[in-house]
Amino acid sequence: MNKDLVAIFDYMEREKGIKREILVEGIETALLAAARKSLREEANITVQIHPKSGDIEVYCEKEIVEKADQPAKEISLIAAQEYDPDCELGQFIDVPVTPKNFGRIAAQTARQIISQKIRGAERDVIYEEYRHRVHEIVTGVVKRFARGANLIVDLGKVEALLPARHYSKMERYKVGDKVYALLYEVQDLENGGAEVILSRNAPEFAKQLFLQEVPELKDDTISIVKIVREGGYRTKLAVRSNNPRVDPVGACVGMQGNRVKNVIRELSNEKIDIVAYSDDPVELLQNILSPIEIQKISVNQEDKVIAIVINDSDFAVVIGKRGQNARLTGELIGYELEVQRMSEYNKALEIQRLQLAEAEDPELDGKLAVDGINKLIIQNLIHAGFETYRKLLLANIDEIAQVPGISVDMAYKILEEVSKCPWQKK
Repeated sequence: MNKDLVAIFDYMEREKGIKREILVEGIETALLAAARKSLREEANITVQIHPKSGDIEVYCEKEIVEKADQPAKEISLIAAQEYDPDCELGQFIDVPVTPKNFGRIAAQTARQIISQKIRGAERDVIYEEYRHRVHEIVTGVVKRFARGANLIVDLGKVEALLPARHYSKMERYKVGDKVYALLYEVQDLENGGAEVILSRNAPEFAKQLFLQEVPELKDDTISIVKIVREGGYRTKLAVRSNNPRVDPVGACVGMQGNRVKNVIRELSNEKIDIVAYSDDPVELLQNILSPIEIQKISVNQEDKVIAIVINDSDFAVVIGKRGQNARLTGELIGYELEVQRMSEYNKALEIQRLQLAEAEDPELDGKLAVDGINKLIIQNLIHAGFETYRKLLLANIDEIAQVPGISVDMAYKILEEVSKCPWQKK
């Protein structure tokens, strides 16, 4: 009994899920190639391996003749009767043969072929076992590091790859650590095998974590409409309720924030924003930025761009580190988001007003009248010396704000409305 071979069969079948018959077939093919190199090429060789005992038998089929002139193909009747006393001339008989140095040659020749067969069998197992589990969360143990910070994770039957780009730079692993990750994809390799790729940075990983924590998501009481993520930094998800009595945001947050805290903990304290979804991108944007107030907003449907103006104090929060927050917000609403400080917006308007005031249009010297502004405020402006459009456009904000009943915000509004007057569009 070949105990070593049997041990290999048992291990591969138990640990890798590769059927014994596939291994036997691969090794037989390899040994047959080795035997043909050791014996004459014209010999009709067969190799048989007993799956349970591991015994290897090599046979050469020969024709029974009176006198063997071709030893590779023929055997004399006298020699054949040693194997089968009842054999006759003209018959064929399988003669056991042991090629010289067969063990060494077989090992050298079979290594590559067996390896190929095993890779192919492992690929089949991987596809069978894991292809339909893409986007499921799996658990494994870090087995080793490969090519820098890439992790090789033992999932049991196969080893998976967790590339460095698929987990946060804030996370640190060592051999033996438990890893919780998304089965991201199963991809073919150039050598004919297959590889399972894991991810902890994919948006789907955060989504699956919420599905585990929030029963209302599983029973479709609420749903995640869209989720965007910058792994290790922030996740944003828009949710809606399929039951008017259930608050989708509250369901995801949980009592005292317990549900979202569990997700945050697994994501290494990554920031998570949960907002109520709306089909209207402007309303969705307001939900995302709340309680920050949008001062001005412009929507370009054709180019899919939304430009907003916010107070200077809110700018850093809306933009985020290296613009990540604004970029994720844009991805969630499906528009490119342009953000401008109110001070920059007002400065641009001031330049525009001065350019208008310098125009030679005589209507600029006409009596002040602005639609959308209270008539009493217009009268106060006239009494304060701003009786024409030109004089008002040349005034600064502080001068206008000194007029009774006019605040700084109102002054900006008045100047903005004046800039929109129909006469300047001629």
